[in-house]
Amino acid sequence: MRALSVLRRATRRELLLDLVLWVCLSFFVTMKEDPNDGGSWPQMAAGVAALGLGVLLCRVAPLVSLTVVVVCSALHSPELFTQSYTVAMCGFAFLAGRRDARGRPAVLVFAGYAAAGLGLSLTYDDKLWVWFAQLTSLLLQVVVPWLIGRYVRRYVQLVADGWELANRMEREQRAVADRERLRERSRIAGDMHDSLGHDLSLIAVRAAALEVNRNLPPAEQRAAGELRLAAADATARLRDIVGVLRADGEEAPTTPADESVAELVERATASGITVELATHGPDVELPDMVGRAVHRVAQEALTNATKHAPGAPVRMRIVRDPGARALTLSVTHPAPTAAPPSGPVSGGTGLVGLDERVRLAGGTLVHGPTGDGGFAVTARLPITATPVPLAPQAPVAARELSRARLQVKRGLVQAIVAPVAVVAVLGALMLAYQEYGASRSVLTRDQVDRLHLGERRTALRDRVPDHALDGPPPGVGPEPAGTDTCAYFRTDRFELTPVYRLCFTSGALTSKDLVDDVPNEESRTPR
Repeated sequence: MRALSVLRRATRRELLLDLVLWVCLSFFVTMKEDPNDGGSWPQMAAGVAALGLGVLLCRVAPLVSLTVVVVCSALHSPELFTQSYTVAMCGFAFLAGRRDARGRPAVLVFAGYAAAGLGLSLTYDDKLWVWFAQLTSLLLQVVVPWLIGRYVRRYVQLVADGWELANRMEREQRAVADRERLRERSRIAGDMHDSLGHDLSLIAVRAAALEVNRNLPPAEQRAAGELRLAAADATARLRDIVGVLRADGEEAPTTPADESVAELVERATASGITVELATHGPDVELPDMVGRAVHRVAQEALTNATKHAPGAPVRMRIVRDPGARALTLSVTHPAPTAAPPSGPVSGGTGLVGLDERVRLAGGTLVHGPTGDGGFAVTARLPITATPVPLAPQAPVAARELSRARLQVKRGLVQAIVAPVAVVAVLGALMLAYQEYGASRSVLTRDQVDRLHLGERRTALRDRVPDHALDGPPPGVGPEPAGTDTCAYFRTDRFELTPVYRLCFTSGALTSKDLVDDVPNEESRTPR
């Protein structure tokens, strides 16, 4: 059902390619299975149908398609070397590597092929040479094309990732240009919030003090009230402008403030704000970045206290610790005694800017409500700090492209190293099996002397080697006339000839000869 669903979703071009693939692969089957060439019509029809099934399943289950072709090849030749299905095996193996990104299922399927081939070799022929031939065929016709297909798939993915990276870089360049145009706006927004916001808050506080001063005439009190309302409106409009102009990633200015924290506190006290300043530790010269950050934290904390807790006393504490090479500034105030003036709610950009400024100075900023309903702002800064930029991070597209390149390199290495390693292991196994067979097929002169003509073959099993040669060595003369079968045994494990030949007729030993590879040389019967 899934294959039919994929077939329905396939485009006309994909269907045409599948049809062409089926026709091309069927051509080799029809040529080699021709009844005039030793084949048969049923074999031809079965082969063409099997290839059609493989093409149908190739897009949804390429390993199943490959298995169908391997089974067909094994039915024609145990060694899997068949001209009818060689091209089909290579093609389906390539498509399996090209279309399936998973590697473990393919490895398990290949291991299943090898295990099945070993079982068939031992069951039918009891000859491991057939299995070695199967492994060689699987390596050349299945594993190598599959690795090439995987390499092609990864290369295509690398090209796609490269184009995606190029598109992302183009979009990022446009974004950088937009950020450059907003950089100046962001700087203006920071300056406006840092300076004008604080001054407008102090103007509003002083105007409020004049408004409630009973020593002034009513007209001047009304003018002071209008001034307070105008300052509040200007602060609100400034906040709106800052919200529009401020951009993320704004860099804090490195120029220190002209006034010290003590002068800032004096100015705030003169405006009617109750501020208590306490300093601990010796005076040390602060770097420009740290001095500016300390001034800005104190200024922003006082501004927030004025806006959100009017009338509440503010406690500011500065601790200098030369041993730890650090300075700690804390500004706290209790819960407000009066409701804050009505107006737009603060956007919180001041504390966000403080956090960025303190971070650039190499410190940390902590702020939040206290247990008694008040608010606290604490900054810890190193005395000898330098601006600490954010850790650079590689773009996501660049990381994906690097990973794709690594996968392509691995695929190329696998396509080259894996077949070489398999060939080396296969060659070692073949040499080991050849050595084992040679050692188990040696018949000595003493063993031959203890064999008597006329003995049954079943009675000789315990006196002859377990393994005989597959057939007569090249150049050995014809077998004696009238014999049913002959067995050949080595005289030396390192030499192929001369060999001992034991011939049987009707299950009885009729001759035992030492034969050489010279056809005209007469056989010699050991005495």
